[in-house]
Amino acid sequence: MGGKVVELDNSEEFREFVSNGVAVVDFFAEWCMPCLMMAPVVEETAEKFGDKIKFGKINIDENSEIAREYEVTSIPNFVVFKDGKPVGQFIGAMSAEEFQEKIKKVL
Repeated sequence: MGGKVVELDNSEEFREFVSNGVAVVDFFAEWCMPCLMMAPVVEETAEKFGDKIKFGKINIDENSEIAREYEVTSIPNFVVFKDGKPVGQFIGAMSAEEFQEKIKKVL
C-alpha cells in the first residue's frame, strides 16, 4: 500500500480491504466540513504507518448500508479493523498526533 488512502466504492471492495491485516477506514461525506479537515491528517498518517496499516475511506452517502452495519451515526468516524473484525472506533476531527495516538492505542 505504501501510504495511500484507498477510496472504497462498494461493499465488495470494503470487505476485501478489511479482510486481512490492520486497516483503518474513514467513514466520511463530501458535505462534512470536519471530514474534509481530517483528509490531510489521514493522508499524513497513511504515509507514516503505510507499511504496517492500510488506510481506506468510504462515502456514507453512497454506502449507507455499511455505515449502518458499523453504527456510524456521526462523521468523521474511523473504524480500525484487524483481520476483518472491528477492534476500535473513534469519532470527530482531531490533530494528526491525536489521530495517530488513538490508532496506536487500539493496536
